[in-house]
This record gives sequence, C-alpha cells and structure tokens, in this order.
Amino acid sequence: MIDHVYISVTDIEKSLAFYAEALKPLGWSLFGKYDSASGPADVPDLHGLRDSAYGSGTEIGCSIWLRQRQPGETGLYLGIVCDSNEAVDQAYAAALKAGGTDEGKPADRTYFAPGYYAANIADFDGNRLEFVHKAWNPKRRK
Repeated sequence: MIDHVYISVTDIEKSLAFYAEALKPLGWSLFGKYDSASGPADVPDLHGLRDSAYGSGTEIGCSIWLRQRQPGETGLYLGIVCDSNEAVDQAYAAALKAGGTDEGKPADRTYFAPGYYAANIADFDGNRLEFVHKAWNPKRRK
C-alpha cells in the first residue's frame, strides 16, 4: 500500500489549489505544512493533502506532499507502508542487495512524528523509495 507521495511542483500555491479542488470529491483535504527547519537539511518544506482515513488510527490512509521543484530535478518519491520496524529493515536490506543506493538507513524519524520509523533508497534512475512504519497505523489485512 502506498503511504505517501512527494510531488515536486514549480508553484506551490497554484498546485495546492489545484490538488485540493481535484481531490475534494474523493474526500481529500489540505491538512498542513511540514517546516524543514524542524528536521534534517535534506528534507524540504512540504505541503500536505490527505485522504479521509489518514491519521484516523482506524484505517491506513494516504497523503500527497507538494514540494518546491529545484532546477534540474526529476524523479519520484514514494512512501510504502510496512507493518513493522522489522519489515522496514528487511525491505531496506533487500533493496540494497538488488542494487539500490542508500539514502537513509533505517531509523526513527521523530522530526516527522513519534513512532515514525523509515529507511530510504534510490533506484538506478534516482527515483526514491521510503519504507515506512507508523506506529499508530493498524495492521494491514493480508
């Protein structure tokens, strides 16, 4: 299941308005901003939209985060739900073995939220995967 996606855009305000209106019929809404000053230097300001389940604690929800596109930037950033910290560790190890590049070893990422555990990998084209376990998410049904 997809947890979150980062979309790099050239105009944050215009894009926020577009995504908010386009996704409103599907139950999505704006819900805030992550200020990069509260985390590591490589995490940019992020502007969030969420589906109706996101953060509910009763279902696993999805979010979209808009970020300011940098010159020459391409690629995708995709967060993938893991059911445990151990699953994050296993996916990270498998991705490295398959030839991925480390972009952040498995660790708590409390600058996002308590109980946020993740690891980051890049593929051969610079697309990025984040394997993430959020302690507040219920277990997925298999």
